[in-house]
Amino acid sequence: MRVSVTQRRDLSAADLRSAGEAAPSLAFPWVAKLRYGLLAGECALILAAHYIFGVELPILWLALPVAVAALGNPLLERFTGAFRDRRALGILLTLDTLCLTALLSLTGGPANPFTLLYLVQITLSAVILSKEWTWVIGGLSVAGYAFLFPVHVRVPVFESHHTSEGFSVHLAGMWIAFAAASLVITIFIGKVSEALRRREQEALLLRDQAARDERLAAIVTLAAGAAHELGTPLGTIAVVSKDLELYAERELGNGEVATEARLIRSEVDRCRGILQQMSIRGAEPLGETPVPLGLSEALGSVKQGFISPERELVRTEVAGEGQEVTLPPDATRQALTALVRNALDASDGSHPVLLTAECAQGKLRFTVEDSGCGMRRETLDRVAQPFFTTKPPGRGMGLGTFLVRAYAEALNGSLEFESEAGAGTKVTLELPLPRP
Repeated sequence: MRVSVTQRRDLSAADLRSAGEAAPSLAFPWVAKLRYGLLAGECALILAAHYIFGVELPILWLALPVAVAALGNPLLERFTGAFRDRRALGILLTLDTLCLTALLSLTGGPANPFTLLYLVQITLSAVILSKEWTWVIGGLSVAGYAFLFPVHVRVPVFESHHTSEGFSVHLAGMWIAFAAASLVITIFIGKVSEALRRREQEALLLRDQAARDERLAAIVTLAAGAAHELGTPLGTIAVVSKDLELYAERELGNGEVATEARLIRSEVDRCRGILQQMSIRGAEPLGETPVPLGLSEALGSVKQGFISPERELVRTEVAGEGQEVTLPPDATRQALTALVRNALDASDGSHPVLLTAECAQGKLRFTVEDSGCGMRRETLDRVAQPFFTTKPPGRGMGLGTFLVRAYAEALNGSLEFESEAGAGTKVTLELPLPRP
């Protein structure tokens, strides 16, 4: 399974489809009411024309397409879970177009003034459905209108504006005008709907980014507070341990006590390093001045940051010797160290971890691979969330991967995890190379 945990800056066709997936479900209630209203209006017009105005119409035959169209809503309501989607509404509007063609064919054909009802289905599909469905329904409507010319039941009251029983220039002009209007609606409303979907998706991305920025600000505030509160006691411990070391060496001549004092100072330095990694500098890599870095030296510094025997388990490879890139040095080292640390913890110190770097197609790609326990899907979905960790208490705070994610996004890069339970994990940190 492969999961990208970074925020993308651009929108693809798949993003727009996902943003519009909810539209059919949201539109179904009022589309259903609109269809019932149209059917009721059609029935009222047919009955009024036949019984009030004395127009001869085949009432029994007209009842058949009306009944078929009326069954569309109950079927969708019966199978809501399976059919309330884009395909279902597309099929429903296609059925309406066919039923309307049958009704018009039995009530005067192209001379019937209600042929403009074709535009209702075209407009609905352009607003709710995809452009593919809009073109299908638009083409079917134009073809259905053309079908009415050779196949229809004549209604003399609708033919009063032309006397010719053969080809009518007026009706042909109406069909051409209808086809042009359908084309304009399909293109224009389709473009507007796509722009609205894009704007909706951008708004969702901005809202998600704002929420993550708030979490990052909270972490930075927590780190700054911890550094401020812990700085004084750590400094005191460092001074006292230094005095204790000197006293043990000069006054007592006890090397064992001096060694213990040096150990205390080294642990204090380690605590200071942890606070630095949690600081604003670690969370905001762009605040650090980028400098030219040799890839071999950068990977070497990451490896040297580990103590034995973990250092021997870290293997580094660089595709192409002597390559240099311009990056913030400390933030890059901290990000790679966090990824390698996670890989070592997942391997339980018994399997090597491979750290590679390569430049290809204008991008710098760091890869960290291990053959450890891997991750399940639910873990992958939360792997870069702040304070989420699968390590035992005291082994980690769940901030390492989150800060790597922030580092990648700040440099317009990406961070991907590819893992299977029991099959190890591959992490890819990809950064754009600056153009000369």
